[in-house]
Amino acid sequence: MLLLEGRTALVTGAGGRLGRRIVARLAAEGASVAALDLDREAAERAPAARSCAVVADVRDPDAVENAVAAAENEIGPLDVLVNAHGIFPNRPVLDITAPRWDEVFAVNVRGTMLACQAVARRWVERGTRGAIVTISSGAATSARAGGAHYAGSKAAVNMLVHTLAIELGPHGIRVNAVAPGLVLDEVLTSGEGQPPYFEAMLRATPLRRTGDADDVAQAVAFLASDRSAWTTGAILEVTGGSHCGRTHVPYSGDLQ
Repeated sequence: MLLLEGRTALVTGAGGRLGRRIVARLAAEGASVAALDLDREAAERAPAARSCAVVADVRDPDAVENAVAAAENEIGPLDVLVNAHGIFPNRPVLDITAPRWDEVFAVNVRGTMLACQAVARRWVERGTRGAIVTISSGAATSARAGGAHYAGSKAAVNMLVHTLAIELGPHGIRVNAVAPGLVLDEVLTSGEGQPPYFEAMLRATPLRRTGDADDVAQAVAFLASDRSAWTTGAILEVTGGSHCGRTHVPYSGDLQ
């Protein structure tokens, strides 16, 4: 049986690396999908048999409201929302400009809040027991040089997920997140002569490979489905184990 047969879903950031595969996975599991992106062509390229494309800047409340209305006009009342939009620059704190800092939080945090707000208001009014799944990041709990604005925004997203789970739970609405590790267009494996940065990341990943976008999409489909009916406020780590701690440090044996 398909996980999402008869469901209607809106996926933001649908033209991105993760968004495209999420749209495809939800559709493969039986859902009708509205693919939202700032770039119409990117949204239209998101692969799904039963889908429509909508355009919105997730930072704009009116644009988000209009996009949700347009999606429901095309595929019917929503019961799944996936927030897969985001930007991930890398810059030392001493070099970050205030506008760039604000932009990261506006897209990653405000955009997620606005999408959740627009959809959940409709669900509360209708009595829809919907599911929200947001793409967080392993960066939310693991700092790195150059990642203050991105990691900080994803930490805020995690707290938003927890708070919404508390507020919307009494309405039967579940709110969860998937926190991926390093996901690339092509899966890389340790020991294949990778560049130093990637080899260091792979040594810190117990499964010794980078992620594939479908690793994330599968987790999203699970959290959107009734298979996770008693799961809310969860941050599901899909990282190959890199979130577990100092995974690259070898066993110390009997050293004192």
